[in-house]
Amino acid sequence: MAGLVLLTLAILICGEAIFANPIEITLTRRHLRKPPRENTYWQLRRQLLMDEKRQSLGGELELNPIEARANQVLMAAKSREIHDGFITGNTFLPSHNFMEVIPQIEKSEVFKILRDMPKGAVLHAHESAIASLDYRLHNLTYREHLYVCDVNNTLRLKFFNQTDNDCDWQLLSEIRKDPAQAEAINERIRRALTMITKDPRNVYNTVNKAWEKFNSIFAFMRHLVSYRPNYEELFYRNLQELYEDNVMYAEIRATLSSMYDLNGNTYGPMEMVQMLKNVTDRFVKDHPDFIGAKIIYAPTRLVNQSRMDYYLKTLAQLRQLYPDFVAGFDLVGQEDKGKPLTEFADKLKFVDPNIRFFFHAGETNWNGGITDLNLFDAFLLNTRRIGHGYALTKHPLLWKFAQQRNIAVEVCPISNQVLGLVEDMRNHPAASLFASGSPVVVSNDDPGLWGAQGLTYDFYEAFMGIMSANADLRSLKKLAMNSLIYSSMNRQEKKNALDRWQVKWDAFVAKQARSA
Repeated sequence: MAGLVLLTLAILICGEAIFANPIEITLTRRHLRKPPRENTYWQLRRQLLMDEKRQSLGGELELNPIEARANQVLMAAKSREIHDGFITGNTFLPSHNFMEVIPQIEKSEVFKILRDMPKGAVLHAHESAIASLDYRLHNLTYREHLYVCDVNNTLRLKFFNQTDNDCDWQLLSEIRKDPAQAEAINERIRRALTMITKDPRNVYNTVNKAWEKFNSIFAFMRHLVSYRPNYEELFYRNLQELYEDNVMYAEIRATLSSMYDLNGNTYGPMEMVQMLKNVTDRFVKDHPDFIGAKIIYAPTRLVNQSRMDYYLKTLAQLRQLYPDFVAGFDLVGQEDKGKPLTEFADKLKFVDPNIRFFFHAGETNWNGGITDLNLFDAFLLNTRRIGHGYALTKHPLLWKFAQQRNIAVEVCPISNQVLGLVEDMRNHPAASLFASGSPVVVSNDDPGLWGAQGLTYDFYEAFMGIMSANADLRSLKKLAMNSLIYSSMNRQEKKNALDRWQVKWDAFVAKQARSA
């Protein structure tokens, strides 16, 4: 008599079955030589697909009837775009460099829905690169007392009452009185303020070339944005553009290097943070449905030990003076070229444990080098979130730790592409983070430098290009909630923020449902 074989369909992760009720099938040895009966095959297939979706970001959420109708509208638009891209092979926008397809993205029906969506918070952005190119070009460079000079075909800008002798300074407003000169100088300034170019794939064909241009923009803007009136107005504008894109809270990284005025005065981190707090308070007063903003002190990582000592002393003073406004500490700059966290670990590990770290870590396409190993040190130093974390999925042990310890990865899709880590968003490693339901938020990094404005563009790239074609409104809802849950707000602040977000969310889905 033929023996019986018991097959149990159960996929194990960390010793636990994904399926709550594994399916048991009893087959004779004769039956093993044949494919499973048709009804069993399709039953198993449905179960696998269902369990995979349940595991993905937002998969555990249940949509109410209004959300379900809104989801139908969203997914019809998403499916059309994906189908068209699949058929043509070259029209899928997330497969192209973002800077090449901005106008097409803005025409997308999915993009228009996402722009209307309450997205919660931005948790990874830098203070001098949030506001749009148009604002920086057409507002900041038209202030009084702004001078320009050319050094070896490189423009410099600075505000003066009386110029110094280190350059042939000319008053920019005087140059602009001649229409021909105005057009030429404005074009040169525009090119110096943005990474946008006609052929980004070839112009920035390596990570280092992209970063060279990226760093040159910050160098060019240094005296433009650190002029006290501009610094104040630029931060207000940052919040304004986020607010207009249905973002209700922000945690913004600030280098806090220095600020100056026309009288020769310079201002350090304490005065700068006080100004940023004043601007935030004013913005919240002007926009009562905006929750607010906090600062992450984030100076450059390319420094020596004595400079790090200064950073940590400054951090302690900032936290003492502004405990509810300064959220924590980070180090910024190109990780591949900057100092690794091991360089400063002996100092950082003795920082007051009440001070939170939000380290950039693993923003690299290398595996096993000093850059991606920053991830290990970020964990050991008890980082609360991981900035970028592009290399995290190459380190399964750390990835598991991030899940267990609820450490969110701040994914910045467009930044990763523009700075050379990934060409086609479908190949972005965050796909595994979304598919596994790992703690994750989507943010915008430096949107003003590559033609984005607000957060919607990054949500679009993540939703359309990185997530599954089947990811739907549940994933978007979870992302928005995550951005508030993984913020540095305290428990009561988070509850209040989620309550206020829910009101906006309900209005959003009701509007979408009416168009079904």
